[in-house]
Amino acid sequence: METKGESMDFEMKDELSVTVERLAAAAEMLQQAAERLAERESTIALDAEATLSRIVATVESRRETELEQKLASVEAKLAAAESKLAELRASAPATVTNAGRKTLPAAMATLLAKQGVTGDSIASMEAGAVDAALISLSVEQRIAVKAQLMRAGLLG
Repeated sequence: METKGESMDFEMKDELSVTVERLAAAAEMLQQAAERLAERESTIALDAEATLSRIVATVESRRETELEQKLASVEAKLAAAESKLAELRASAPATVTNAGRKTLPAAMATLLAKQGVTGDSIASMEAGAVDAALISLSVEQRIAVKAQLMRAGLLG
């Protein structure tokens, strides 16, 4: 009886050792698969990073090209504007004379006309001529007429 029990123990031990060997082999295969997956993952990550770097470089180069084109366009516009400004400055008169108002109020023109001073002669008047022309007016009226002529830019 004991031999039959011992043989069963040996059979069970053999089966158990075979099962342990299979499990060890399966564990080793799983470990190798995990290592291959890790290698593949790192390879994919490196490829993705390289692809991303190429995409970023392409986008940056396009953006730089666009910015360079815009800068060249703006510089051309600035040069044209500066050229136009120089032309305008060259064509402008050397000195701008009194560009202010050159008209008198109607009441003042009537008052001057009564004293014998008319339209064209008003533009070439000087203070002494105005005083001589307005001698018949009161001092306040002469001051008012001169003030109006000065505001109109006709008397300096």
